[in-house]
Amino acid sequence: MLDATPKNIVERKALKINPAKTCQPIGAMYAALGIHNCLPHSHGSQGCCAFHRMQLTRMFKEPIMASTSSFTEGASVFGGGANFKTAVKNIFTLYNPDIIAVHTTCLSETIGDDIPTYISTSEVPEGKVIIHANTPSYVGSHVTGFSNMVKGMVNYLPKNSGEKNGKINIIPGFVGPADMKEIKRLLGIMDIPFIMYPDTNGVLDAPMTGKFEMYPKGGTKVADIIDSGNSEFTFAIGKTASEDGATVLEKKCKIPFKTLYTPIGVEATDEFLVELTKETGKEVPEEIENERGQLVDLMLDSYQYFHGKKVAIFGDPDVVISLTRFVLELGMIPKYVITGTPGETFETEIKSLLEKAGVEGTAKAASDLFELQQWIKNDGVDLLIGNTHGKFIARAEDIPFVRFGFLTMDRFGFYYNPVVGYEGGKRLVENISNVLLDRIERDCTDEDFELVR
Repeated sequence: MLDATPKNIVERKALKINPAKTCQPIGAMYAALGIHNCLPHSHGSQGCCAFHRMQLTRMFKEPIMASTSSFTEGASVFGGGANFKTAVKNIFTLYNPDIIAVHTTCLSETIGDDIPTYISTSEVPEGKVIIHANTPSYVGSHVTGFSNMVKGMVNYLPKNSGEKNGKINIIPGFVGPADMKEIKRLLGIMDIPFIMYPDTNGVLDAPMTGKFEMYPKGGTKVADIIDSGNSEFTFAIGKTASEDGATVLEKKCKIPFKTLYTPIGVEATDEFLVELTKETGKEVPEEIENERGQLVDLMLDSYQYFHGKKVAIFGDPDVVISLTRFVLELGMIPKYVITGTPGETFETEIKSLLEKAGVEGTAKAASDLFELQQWIKNDGVDLLIGNTHGKFIARAEDIPFVRFGFLTMDRFGFYYNPVVGYEGGKRLVENISNVLLDRIERDCTDEDFELVR
C-alpha cells in the first residue's frame, strides 16, 4: 500500500498551494450560527469578518449575520479591549441577541488580547450571555475552529443540576444544515429525546417568508444547551470536529460520551443506529429499515458502474473518512484521499480502511490541491469528489467531478440535500452514478449510445 508521496513527485515542506481547507474563524462562525438568537462576533479587523460572512453566504445563499470589533491601527498596537467593549454595548442595544459568540482572528491572537477579561468587564444586560473561542487562523483549519467554538459553548453554558433530563446529547460535527435535519429526523422516528448543538437547520436553510429575520427560528436555544449538562449520554459525531467538546462536557458535567463516525453510507449509519439502540433501548423502526433496503438496492442496481473505478477524494477529515468507507462499499478504489486539516488520526484511519479492503492508495493530512493534482497527473483516476475548488482539477485533467462538502458554492440547492443517513447515501449514489454515466455516454460511439443504460 502506498502511504507516502507517490513516486516522481517532489514533496514540498514549507509551502501550501490551494490548501484543502480555510481558516478557523469561518468554522467558529458557522458553529455560532447554530445557536438560536446568536450573533457571532469576530474580534479582529473588519476585513476578516467580511470575508468569512461572504464565504458562508456563497455557500448557503443566505445573509450571514455577524459583527466585528473593527480593529484599526490603534487597536492593533494597544489592544482591542476598548473596541470589544464598545461593540458589545452596541450589539445588545441595536441587535438584541440572546447570546454573543466571540471568536478571535490572527491579529487579536498575535497581540494577545485577553478575551475572558474583556467579557467580564463588559456591560452585559441581565439574561444575556457572551461566550468565546480562541481561533487563530495560522493553526488548524475551519474544522478546528468549529471544534473550538463547540468547546466554548460547553465551557460557558451547560450546568449539571443533579437531576437527569432523560435526553441524549448530539454534537453533529462539521456537516450541513440538511445533515443536521436528517439526524434529527432519524432520532424523531426512533422517539429518542435529544439536545443537538450546534444546529444550523432552520438558520442557514430558512424559508423565504417575505420578511427579513435577523435571527431565524432555527438553532439550539441557550436554555437547551444549559440543560445538556443534565443529559444521560453524549454522541460526538466526528472525532476532529466533535470529540473535544464531548470530552470537556464529560469533565465538567460527568456525562459519558462516545465518538462515532459521520453516518455516511451503509456501515457508518448502521453503527450510528446500533449505538443509539444500545444507549436508549429504542428499536430501529421498519421505516428506517426500509430506507436502508432502498439504499442497498440502489447500490446493487448501479454496481457495474462503480466496480474498480479509481477515485480521488478531498475535504474535511471526518466526512472524508466516512465517504472513503462508502466508496469502498460501492466497490470503488479510493486512490488518493487528502484533507487540508492537520492531524495524524486522518492518515491512520484512511490507511486502516485501505488495508482492510486490500486496495492501494495514498492518504495525507495537511495536504493541498496542487499536490493532489500532481498525483493525478502522475497516475490518473476515474472520478474526483470534493468541494467547488476541485472543478479546476477536473477541467484540467478531464475527470468526472462530484461536488461534496464545504465549501460548495457553485450548486444551487446543494445545501438542502443531506449526505448522512440512508437517505443521504441514496443521494450520493445518485450523484456519483449519474456523473459516471454522463461520461460514458459522452465517450461512447453512436451505435452504443442507446445501450449504455
